[in-house]
Amino acid sequence: MPIFSFLAYPKKSMKDQLIRELSAMKYCEIKASENQDVLILLTDTPDEKTNKNLIDSIKELKSLQSLSMTFGHTDL
Repeated sequence: MPIFSFLAYPKKSMKDQLIRELSAMKYCEIKASENQDVLILLTDTPDEKTNKNLIDSIKELKSLQSLSMTFGHTDL
């Protein structure tokens, strides 16, 4: 099962929207910084295909400025 962590940076004034959009996605857990416009995003998917589809969907979010992977692990 692929597990990844990311720093997700919202576009200006879109932090709350990005939190809502990511929270609505399956396999995602979000932790928001209290003093910065950055989110910690953890993903835990059942397989590589699901992980790729999820990351592709996240990259399409209009409220997302950038996504930086900080850790990745697959148990294959």
